[in-house]
Amino acid sequence: MSDNIKNKINSIINTYKDQLTGKNLKNSDFPVNISNKNGHISIFIEIDPSQKEEFNKLSEIIKKDLNKIESILSVNIVLTSEKSVNHNQKEFRFKINSNKILAIASGKGGVGKSTFAVNYAVALKKIGYNVGILDADIYGPSVPRMMGIADKPKINQNKKLIPLENYGVKCMSIGFMIDVDTPAIWRGPMVMKALEQMFNGVDWGSLDYLIIDLPPGTGDAQLSLAQNLKIDGAIIISTPQDIALIDARKGINMFKKVNIPVIGIIENMSYFICNNCNERHEIFSNGGAKKEAVKFDIAFLGDLPIDISLRIKSDEGEPICISSPQSNIAKSYLSIAQNVSKKIN
Repeated sequence: MSDNIKNKINSIINTYKDQLTGKNLKNSDFPVNISNKNGHISIFIEIDPSQKEEFNKLSEIIKKDLNKIESILSVNIVLTSEKSVNHNQKEFRFKINSNKILAIASGKGGVGKSTFAVNYAVALKKIGYNVGILDADIYGPSVPRMMGIADKPKINQNKKLIPLENYGVKCMSIGFMIDVDTPAIWRGPMVMKALEQMFNGVDWGSLDYLIIDLPPGTGDAQLSLAQNLKIDGAIIISTPQDIALIDARKGINMFKKVNIPVIGIIENMSYFICNNCNERHEIFSNGGAKKEAVKFDIAFLGDLPIDISLRIKSDEGEPICISSPQSNIAKSYLSIAQNVSKKIN
C-alpha cells in the first residue's frame, strides 16, 4: 500500500471516535488493521460485541468516505471480537438450507483450488451426500467448464434460479449467466449483489454439503461471505513452495480473524510420477503445507500429485472420480472427503 493512500485512509478513520471511550478510532483500545489488495481495501476493527450496532452504522459512514478516494475500488469493513461468536445464534444475511457449508480457499491463484473444489464435491456425492457447489469466483468462474455444464439456469414459480446439475451435484456460478468470453468488470457492491443472488435467489433445496469455491486471495468477496454466511469451516489449498505458502498463511489468518474454523490444509501439486521411469519427482518442493499445518495447529488433510489425466478431464468437464474412479488420485479425493466428514460431523 502506498504511503499516500495509507495516510489518506488513516486520516479519514482517525476523524471518527470510539463511542465507548471517546478516543479517535485509530488510537482507541480496539485494534484497527488495514490491507490493500490492488485497490480493494479491507479493514478489520476489533470491537466490544456490545457496541456492534453502533460500529455497524459507523462502518457504513467510513465506507462512503473511503470510496471517495479515487484509487480505491472497493472497501470492506470486518468487525471482529476476542470473545467467541455463537454462529448458531447470529443472524446472517445469506441463508441456505445446508447441514454444512464449507469454503475452499487459497491465498493466491494457480494452486488448483477450483480443481480441488469440484472433485471434492463430486467425491462427497460418491460417498452418499446430497451436495451443491457454488462458484463464488465472480471474476474467473471455473466450475461450469469443470462440471461439464454449458446451459443457462431457469427460474421457478417462486422467481428463484434452479441450480444446474451434473454428476448428481447441484451447481451455481456467475459463469452460467454471462458469456464465456465476457469479463466481469464489477466493483465491490456489484459483487456483493451477485453473491447474494446466488445464495438467497437460488432454490438450492435441502443439502448435506454446500461447497463454496472462493476466489483466490483475501479480498472483498471472501470477507463479505465470512460476515454474511454461516460457514462451518474452510479448507486451504496450497502448493509446497514458499511463495504459495506465504499467501496460504494470509488465508489462514483471515479465517481466524473472522472466527471461521480452518478444517485443514491440502498440499496440491505435491509431486509427479513420471510415466517413463515411474519415479516420484517433487517439482515444487514437498512437505511445506504439512509444516504450516503444524505451525498453525491445524490438520494436514493430505497431498495430491500433479496428474495429467486430472488436468485433461477437468478441461473436458469430467471430474476424476467419474472418469477414473479406480485411479489413485480419485481414491485420494474420496479418502479426503470421508476423513473431513468424520472430523466435522
